[in-house]
Amino acid sequence: MRLLTAVFICSLFIFYSSSTLAEPDLKQQTISYTQQTHTINSAILNEQRTVVVQLPKSYQANPNKVYPVIYRLDGAGNIPLASAVIERLQNDNRAPEVIIVAIENTNRLRDLYPTVNKEPQGPVGEGGGAAKFLAFIEQELMPLINKSYRTHNFNVIAGGSAAGVFALYTMQANPELFQAHIAYSPAVWWNYGASVKSTKSFIAKTKELNSYVYINIGEESGIMRERYDELQQAMQSHKVLELRFFSDAFDGVSHNLTSVAGAFNAYHNLFLPKQMSINDLTDDVASIDAYYQNLSQQWGEQISPPDRAVRSLGYNLTGSKQFNRAIEVFKYNIKNYPKSVDALSALSYGYEMQGDTRQALEYMESALAIADDSYPYINYLKETKARLQAEFDKRNLVF
Repeated sequence: MRLLTAVFICSLFIFYSSSTLAEPDLKQQTISYTQQTHTINSAILNEQRTVVVQLPKSYQANPNKVYPVIYRLDGAGNIPLASAVIERLQNDNRAPEVIIVAIENTNRLRDLYPTVNKEPQGPVGEGGGAAKFLAFIEQELMPLINKSYRTHNFNVIAGGSAAGVFALYTMQANPELFQAHIAYSPAVWWNYGASVKSTKSFIAKTKELNSYVYINIGEESGIMRERYDELQQAMQSHKVLELRFFSDAFDGVSHNLTSVAGAFNAYHNLFLPKQMSINDLTDDVASIDAYYQNLSQQWGEQISPPDRAVRSLGYNLTGSKQFNRAIEVFKYNIKNYPKSVDALSALSYGYEMQGDTRQALEYMESALAIADDSYPYINYLKETKARLQAEFDKRNLVF
């Protein structure tokens, strides 16, 4: 019996102080993470704004590496959760390291809602400043972050409730500014469902949008649930080319905990894993190149199709008896790794499963020709060659 024990501990303490527009305060260490605080004298908002920046663990050790950026609304208190989830995904090669920029609030309702609320259910007269807040992010905050840190042009915006409404608003106001939008239980009831109407209108007239949207909801009911369902159904049913849309509903989870409940799915669905899924493979092996090009664009580094990952696709196909497709994948892999013993023996296996003993023997001999005694499976290769040779000789025995 195998016992898998997972100990998941995240303890991050956030302390910050003010600095000038372009200069952070002294670096402050958490457990392996570095955080810096900036105070921005915003001309657009006519006030000071504070942001906390968390750098990846590898930031100092890899001076040439660039990183995607997650802009997290509602402040640094949200950094530990995002860090914990993304780090677990990183450990499974399912997410890159990221820079997290947490934006502290001053007047939350003013900044995060695009329209002024006129519905008695909520605070009448509040909201309406989202356009100006977005201008601050685009024109003042992002240039500062890109100048101060090694960023990659893959930006995510995430927030919950009012901040979720803002995340959806940014997609409509400037579709190319962020490549992913995460909205935990967005408060779409606001102002008679104004954000639902604007999002539906935007989706209806948009034919193509290379972006990602994740939304969720908890146990909310009443007009909140009704208007959320209207939004979810519209986005689910209206297929926009290149838009990846995911949603969750968590029964029994309170509004304030939907970010906790949804964080894993939000980032797990967002980032492409280094191991390409068989579901992403089409009949054309060019889909492998396309997948790893998209992966590289997300992660901010050039990632070629790994030998092992491609072989895994081929083995998956042989397991489902799709031998011709498997052989095409194995051949594709050899073009990238012509001196790989594993790649050659994998193609040999594909031919053997197809029943082509001659080709199987040929590629097993090629694998043995470049393998030396230090290869951990050298005996397996030799035994397989002997078996294939015997089968080949038996089939071609001349009396």
